[in-house]
Amino acid sequence: MNDIAALAARIEKLEHDLAVQQDIHQIRRIQYTYGYFIDKSMYNEVVDLFADDGDVWFLGGIYRGKSGVKRLYIDRFQKQFTQGHNGPRYGWLLDHPQHQMVIDVAADRNSAKVRGRSAMQAGLHHTAEGMPRAWWEGGIYENDFVRQRSVWMIKALRYFPFWHGSFAEGWQKTPIDFIPMAKTLYPEDPLGPDSLIEPQPRLWPATDTVTFHYPHPVTEKPIVLDNSRAREGFKT
Repeated sequence: MNDIAALAARIEKLEHDLAVQQDIHQIRRIQYTYGYFIDKSMYNEVVDLFADDGDVWFLGGIYRGKSGVKRLYIDRFQKQFTQGHNGPRYGWLLDHPQHQMVIDVAADRNSAKVRGRSAMQAGLHHTAEGMPRAWWEGGIYENDFVRQRSVWMIKALRYFPFWHGSFAEGWQKTPIDFIPMAKTLYPEDPLGPDSLIEPQPRLWPATDTVTFHYPHPVTEKPIVLDNSRAREGFKT
């Protein structure tokens, strides 16, 4: 009986480990698909990736719940970038490759955390309607996923853009606070966030490290951050 119990326990563990790997595959698929949808301005589809109580952290603000998610992606991005069209427009480039995903699924398999990176190219072709522009951008994700109705969804997408640079001059000469952080909340700002991130993040040349959701993979100790020099000499 002991041998049978041991075998049953081993099978149960193998089934759990396999299920976790399947979860990781589905979560990675959703995160990568988010990048593909953003690339082509498919904002309606982006919103559908989020849980009902999902949040987005973006440029110093937090957009809460489905209403906040829609406010950012549809009311703001869709109107600003594609004039209300759900899909690509002529001359608009917005590549969002997703890299270096570290995915950890909770023991109960109902939630997960993801750290990743995006390094994108964006701009408007000189023959397209609007002001021609081109820039580089890079940032870090620290996201939460949740299983709802047996499907993995984004619970919190936290994007911390670190650097921007014009195509012509690159990141070396990026103006300080090249992209301003959110300052006014909804509804005073109809397109604003529901709350602000504290402390407010800063862009390059600041070099703050975003907190890791997981411990050191070898020592298993918490990863202690030292951001004391991340803004040293920072000019405002």
